[in-house]
Amino acid sequence: MKLYTLKSVQLIQKPIEEVFTFFSKPENLSVITPPKLGFKILTPRPIEMGAGRLIDYKIYLLGIPIHWRTLITDFNPPHMFVDQQIKGPYTMWHHTHTFHKVKDGVEIRDQVVYSIPFSFIGQILNYLWIRKDLENIFKHRKKVIDKLFENDDYKSYTSDSIMEK
Repeated sequence: MKLYTLKSVQLIQKPIEEVFTFFSKPENLSVITPPKLGFKILTPRPIEMGAGRLIDYKIYLLGIPIHWRTLITDFNPPHMFVDQQIKGPYTMWHHTHTFHKVKDGVEIRDQVVYSIPFSFIGQILNYLWIRKDLENIFKHRKKVIDKLFENDDYKSYTSDSIMEK
């Protein structure tokens, strides 16, 4: 099984507790995910995060609905959490989210280690499409996150009752 790694780093000029609170609410994934994926949470809300928590989503890839289930395997507020795919489009998906207090705010680091099904064909698909698509998803997230935190709009999404926008 061939493994691929995708990394992303972003600086947010807010307190670490506020940043972690936003990111640790699965409901906020729909805010930062590109609309083309048609992201929808299937797990009943509110979702209390913690190690051992299963979360179900639906996304659309090339117009095909995909059921995605993740397990939170590690949860250490306000510094990190890990979600792993249990069911979904990848052979393996392991996403580590870390939050480090720095002089100007918080450094957010994402590391995704993933594997594609279909052996050699999967490797070609990753080279031609999947990796670029994932990089574009993270670029989209970065833009949305910058705008949300710059305008303090994230506060609408960090309260106990998530506001739909």
